[in-house]
Amino acid sequence: MKRAAAIVAALFACVPLSAAEPIQGRWVTGEKDAVVAIAPCGPKLCGRIDRFLVAPPKGVDQRDVNNKDPALRNRKLLGMAILSEFTEESDLWRGTIYDPKSGKTYRSVIRRKGANVLEVKGCLGPFCQTQTWQRAR
Repeated sequence: MKRAAAIVAALFACVPLSAAEPIQGRWVTGEKDAVVAIAPCGPKLCGRIDRFLVAPPKGVDQRDVNNKDPALRNRKLLGMAILSEFTEESDLWRGTIYDPKSGKTYRSVIRRKGANVLEVKGCLGPFCQTQTWQRAR
């Protein structure tokens, strides 16, 4: 009986747990217009606009003019969190993503698709849109 228990324990030790691959780092958005830096924000992860690759209409001082909340329309896009409250869940990360172009926030799922690729999905109800983000160099 002890031998059977030892074999079962050894088998479980060899099976990797299904954990999400880390997503921290600097990533070029799917539209290739900005670099987003993903890092811890307290116990969760968030992603802030680190730099623009394509200048917004008002330049690097662009404000969040499309936000639904008038009180937030004066905040700068550069440095602003567009990924919020991401937590690890099995083999992916769940949180919310904010689109400054539309001023809307969506449920989001992020998966690593290799060392240099993220699959970033934003969803409204059952409808989702997926982008591929590349690791910034």
